[in-house]
Amino acid sequence: MRRPGQRKASSGTPGSDAGRVASRPGESDPDARLRSMERLADLLPSAARQFGLEDQLEQAGAAAAWLEIIARGVPAAKGGCRLVDLSQGVATIEADEPIIAQEIRLRSPELLAALRKSMRTPLRQIRITTRHV
Repeated sequence: MRRPGQRKASSGTPGSDAGRVASRPGESDPDARLRSMERLADLLPSAARQFGLEDQLEQAGAAAAWLEIIARGVPAAKGGCRLVDLSQGVATIEADEPIIAQEIRLRSPELLAALRKSMRTPLRQIRITTRHV
């Protein structure tokens, strides 16, 4: 029988939390690492900066944004064009067919405005090329 203020002895059976040891040395609360987790999307920009990959990360983001913009703005061109380069304020788009290139040229003011909204760096123009097979 226990006296008041006396702790119950640990049974040490598997699955019991009594006598549980922290998963990392110096960590008193095993759930502490859950509270300090950060989203990968928040970590990528600083990691890219650290390794000198900022331009590549920006270009990948712009390419993904372009695919969404085309899907909404010019559904007929979806899958028939892609952003292949982003440098000096110019987004170079490669179209698979001349008719797709023409459609993008016709809608370039609205496509450029939409792409500008999704990017941090200034964008002056869209250059369209036709893929030669």
